[in-house]
Amino acid sequence: MSSAYDVLVLGGSGVDTIVYVPELPLPYADSYMVRPGIEARAGQTGDFVALGLSSLGLRTHHIDMIGDDPFGELVRAFHRDHAIDFTGVPLPGGTKRAVNLVGPDGRRLSLYDDSRSRESDRLPEETVRVLAAASTHAHVSITHPCAHALPLLREAGVTVSTDLHNWDGENPYHEEFAHGSDLVFVSATALRDPEATLRRIMERGRAEAVVATAGAEGSYLLTRDADRPVHIPAVTPPGPVVDSNGAGDAYASGFLFGRLAGEPFERCALYGAVAGAYACTVPATGGDAIGRAALLAGAAPLSGAAADA
Repeated sequence: MSSAYDVLVLGGSGVDTIVYVPELPLPYADSYMVRPGIEARAGQTGDFVALGLSSLGLRTHHIDMIGDDPFGELVRAFHRDHAIDFTGVPLPGGTKRAVNLVGPDGRRLSLYDDSRSRESDRLPEETVRVLAAASTHAHVSITHPCAHALPLLREAGVTVSTDLHNWDGENPYHEEFAHGSDLVFVSATALRDPEATLRRIMERGRAEAVVATAGAEGSYLLTRDADRPVHIPAVTPPGPVVDSNGAGDAYASGFLFGRLAGEPFERCALYGAVAGAYACTVPATGGDAIGRAALLAGAAPLSGAAADA
């Protein structure tokens, strides 16, 4: 029996206020004139993963807690506009928000409002069970309520992926996600020893593959049958780099697309690199992700290079 959804995305919804600044870090000043303006838009990590998967033709459902407020309506509208099925669970503290400062080179600094979540926040167990039973795979954001959903996903028998983002390799909060997922993504930005961190995740958890993304340096893929990580070169973006926001989410989407299609891990990582490079050409105020045809076309001439890397 086929599943109703290829991927169930849990958590990671919110609204970002985008501010394009003249440089990062931003020197102190009483005020700055910024262009092209300041805009609030829906789209945090779970939203962007859901968008990336849906744009690649995967049947996607997203569930998260959002507020009954104008910001929550922006999140709902984002999913309606992109035809992504969405289950919104009431979040008493209001929809999660952040401010993203974006420099001319596309780098970003994110300021997160961490006052929205409470220890008692939970995704409804029965809803998670029903959606998991209807899905092939689940991608879990590292927001607080999702940790309590991990056992339910394992009971349902779905494979699980997560993105640890800028984990330092030490903070214990991330360990339940790292050790309870079949595929693990992490940024190398804050890792003192990326290879050691990848190995530790593999040794202590259930992961089949662990990926450390390193921006312009590419990514590093460690699988259970490998002695050491494989380097996957970065892909040249198809246009000017304007914003790195969402590039890691796009990488995860491209990788999962390949994995659910039965591709070997190195090709999955190549798909991730192509999707991530495309995302860097999309302004943070936009809501665009690479489509399946463009992904396959972008990866085709690079397949040999990835195999030789």
